[in-house]
Amino acid sequence: MQVPLLDINRQHADIKDELTRVFTDALSTSRFIKGPEMNAFENEFAEYSGTADAIACASGTDALILALQAVGLKRDELVITVPFTFFATAGSIVRAGGTPVFIDILPDTFNMDPDLLEEWLNTNCAITDRGVVHKGTAKRVAAIMPVHIFGQICNMDAINSTASNWNLPVVEDAAQAAGAKWRQTRAGSTGTVGCFSFFPSKNLGALGDGGILTTNDLKLAERLRSLREHGGKGYLHSEVGTNSRMDAIQAGFLRVKLRKLEQWHAGRRANAERYAKAFTDLPQIKTPAIDPRAWSIYNQYTVLAENRDELLAFLRNKQIGCAVYYPLPLHLQQCFADLGYSKGDFRVAEDTSEKVISLPVFGELTGEEQNEVIKAIREFYQK
Repeated sequence: MQVPLLDINRQHADIKDELTRVFTDALSTSRFIKGPEMNAFENEFAEYSGTADAIACASGTDALILALQAVGLKRDELVITVPFTFFATAGSIVRAGGTPVFIDILPDTFNMDPDLLEEWLNTNCAITDRGVVHKGTAKRVAAIMPVHIFGQICNMDAINSTASNWNLPVVEDAAQAAGAKWRQTRAGSTGTVGCFSFFPSKNLGALGDGGILTTNDLKLAERLRSLREHGGKGYLHSEVGTNSRMDAIQAGFLRVKLRKLEQWHAGRRANAERYAKAFTDLPQIKTPAIDPRAWSIYNQYTVLAENRDELLAFLRNKQIGCAVYYPLPLHLQQCFADLGYSKGDFRVAEDTSEKVISLPVFGELTGEEQNEVIKAIREFYQK
């Protein structure tokens, strides 16, 4: 049986008429950018996330860049993040003029290790009249950017405590975590600003690109709105921003989908639970650990697998969807060679990249299809 890694068409089948209505409404009103649909979506997403405000933009990458600019990142300043994540995390730091500094991840949740974060700051930095300064380079540390990888929130208690001690803003890369929770508090509401992506494959995906920022700081929200429109209002500009507005059509699509999001989360969580039970007696597969304080939305269901590459080929040969997120940590990417990192610097991230494989987990996956995935993995290791 052929099993897709993701089939968005199944999700859309149930809401096709509503999505079509959004398009025809936009066509009849000629409101294609921003407008009432975007304003309504911003309000609804802020309410869903439990934040004071939400600012829609053109993509998740733009959300990260805008957030870094808004919290005060200046050229060549440092932003602390992780090497095991999608490229946009570190790429946005560079695009915003900064320099990424990597902290290794935890081996079970794949999220930032808060103890290593605290250790790096204590060892390498000092608080001065310029703020937090790296003693070796004299560069200012501008922000901490944890990544809620695969839909599970980082240990925000520990990260926020460290950030508070060092008076550093926290930019949550919540691109994969719309609706995920930490102690009943949703992603994007625990840090200074949250950044989300609505790439079509996300749990809450647009029919194209889209992003949003969330914050409880209304002054910061006002600046973000200015930055997304060239740094001004109308033809008066206080700073240089960019063009990162959300299309009204995408906002309308996302409003329809937001009403279904908790239902879709439930489907993914049920499938994840079924995998966890199915692989309990299979030592070659380590299922993702969930911090008891966190509520994951399983944007991906990612396991650590022995003989990962052979398993990958075996599943693909059986036409079972699977993928590796992510095959090479960011500190080893060619474009970041000038940062001076080398193999062995972040052993957990490197080991994780060599073992991870993501399995189909989307909510519309049938029981028969999931059985096929489980049966194939057991067959591989029994050989």
